[in-house]
Amino acid sequence: MAEDMPQNAIKKMELIISTNEALSLSDSSALHLIDTAGAISELINNIEDLPKEPPSLYFDLEGDNLSRHGTIAILQLYVMPINATYLIDVHTLGDKCFSTSGENGRTLKDILEFSSIPKVFFDVRNDSDALHGHFKIKLAGIQDLQLMELATRSFSRRCVNGLSKCIERDGSFTIDEKLVWMETKKKGLLLFAPEEGGSYDIFKQRPLPKDIVLYCAQDVQILPRLWSYYNRKLSKKWRTKMLDASKDRVALSQSPSYNGKGPHMALSPAGWYVQCRRGRV
Repeated sequence: MAEDMPQNAIKKMELIISTNEALSLSDSSALHLIDTAGAISELINNIEDLPKEPPSLYFDLEGDNLSRHGTIAILQLYVMPINATYLIDVHTLGDKCFSTSGENGRTLKDILEFSSIPKVFFDVRNDSDALHGHFKIKLAGIQDLQLMELATRSFSRRCVNGLSKCIERDGSFTIDEKLVWMETKKKGLLLFAPEEGGSYDIFKQRPLPKDIVLYCAQDVQILPRLWSYYNRKLSKKWRTKMLDASKDRVALSQSPSYNGKGPHMALSPAGWYVQCRRGRV
């Protein structure tokens, strides 16, 4: 596929990997690799008191069997008002990621737990399971993009969509943007997915390989476009249902019996499919 990609699209993917160095991912955005307590403190200073509408903070996580039973290697954060992406090295820093404070005494754990600070995830369940299981973080203020997509449908709400399908169908992405996203996804999967001959140990390699950095960064960078697309279509009633269901997902993920694998993960929240069948869209 790479040989068929437009040259301007390939050019946007070129970068040099260097710890804690700002990296150009496009003509107008930068990536920061965070692996020291000092860098965490500076990050906290940069993301305090940001606008809440639209949300400023967009999150994702990567790890081996991402859950309370697995590991967290990287926490990705896109900060929309300053157009910056942060890859936080949880594998290296451990608890320091969430216990290090900024100038005003707040920590990343505080920000993740404050209900007054909106935070966007795509399918928060396993991310929440991992954060709570390893660091006792109780997420709040969550807007789950997967549920936003489901809430804006005019067709069956029986099953949720994955991120790939949302990018394919929604958000008005150009062909070039989709090609870049698909190629970056493919390169990342070849490195870490066991079924593709890769290994999750690649997330522990330092410095992170270029293709893993791009893989980690692109999904979180694309979330604001999807949020804006779904937000325009979301009615007041369904916004409330989405927020309530996002809270329910977090609560479920923290329960002792939570299982983040299996066909049940594709099903919509209780009651959503029935309401669509009865025509109450």
